[in-house]
Amino acid sequence: MQMPKPSEAEKQQFRSVVPDAPEVEVKPMFGNLGAFVNGNMFAGLFGPSFGVKLADGDRADLAAVEGAGPFGPAERPRAAHVRASCSPAGSAR
Repeated sequence: MQMPKPSEAEKQQFRSVVPDAPEVEVKPMFGNLGAFVNGNMFAGLFGPSFGVKLADGDRADLAAVEGAGPFGPAERPRAAHVRASCSPAGSAR
């Protein structure tokens, strides 16, 4: 499996949208980034794609938005996360 790598600009953009709080930790994961609270990942960067962990109803709502979809490797996407590609303007597209 080929692991996509985000650009430095995408990494910076990810860091800019993750809450700046003492309990939040951004850590590298296989060349990508993950955002964690108490050891639990709530958001991640996989290549150019931003993923966020949501409750079932919220995940269904976001999954219905154009451009959203499974987050992570195609062979094994993270079940509780939804993907949206990051736009250069700093918001999910």
